[in-house]
Amino acid sequence: MFSVLTQMAVLIACGALWHRFAPQHISSIAHRRALTDLVFYILLPALIIDVIWQTDLNAGSVQISLIALSALASAMFAMWLVLRWLNVSQTQTGALLLAASFPNVTYLGLPVLDQALGSWSNSLILQYDLFACTPVLMTAGILLARHFGDQEVSLHPLKALLRIPPLWAVTLAVMLNLLQVPRPEILHHALATLSGGVVPLMLIALGMSIRWQSFHFRLLPLLLPVALISLVLAPAVVWGIVQFMPVTPEVGMTVVLAAAMPTMVFGFVICEQYGLDSSLYAAAVALTTILCLATLPVWFYWVS
Repeated sequence: MFSVLTQMAVLIACGALWHRFAPQHISSIAHRRALTDLVFYILLPALIIDVIWQTDLNAGSVQISLIALSALASAMFAMWLVLRWLNVSQTQTGALLLAASFPNVTYLGLPVLDQALGSWSNSLILQYDLFACTPVLMTAGILLARHFGDQEVSLHPLKALLRIPPLWAVTLAVMLNLLQVPRPEILHHALATLSGGVVPLMLIALGMSIRWQSFHFRLLPLLLPVALISLVLAPAVVWGIVQFMPVTPEVGMTVVLAAAMPTMVFGFVICEQYGLDSSLYAAAVALTTILCLATLPVWFYWVS
């Protein structure tokens, strides 16, 4: 796992360097937006359709969703308890709740576990994220952001949910799967070719998206609870659940490692849109991403 994370860190560092030293004929934000849009609108949906179309969807899929929902609820409740003892503003409260609750399952978990466990883990990771984490983020997460934020946004959470191409892709893939539509070999090759760009481009885009300069030591009293909850408590809750749930060892290992991922980068967009403390959220992303280089190998060896 450590060697895999080292390789991933190199790609993330490439993204950070590209963000800093990219050619100036267009802005660095435009570079990042072009790359993330390519992954978000084309490559990731292609991977989702290719994988979920042929996945064995059964009671195990429901179990994965329930496990993910339990991890989200536990993390959010734990952060809420911690915040009762901290002197923070409304906008900081919303940012910290989001940061502690939602892991970076797809943009970091997918490439890391694809390399560490194998491509068989892709379908489990996608189910963990798209059957639970992303829908909850775009509904309950947005409602939370609207409550604690200082900006009024008229877009309804359900409309926001419908604007996410990966969710359309997983809906289509599930329909094709349940209807037992045969997958043409030529289409499989085309989707697989597109999918091949997901892992490296995701990590480069992640390196470009994280605001490393946002981290300051004065924020540690607020950020350490986020790191402990997201990197230790959430995967511990999932590990405890899988001890009593009839899941295969492969599923158990994958969901624990998915829950152990650092803070989701996409939440930064929600913080900016709804007026939460986006700088604090960005600092949480930076800190948890760095710390996961130490915690993920521990969880990997524990569950394996």
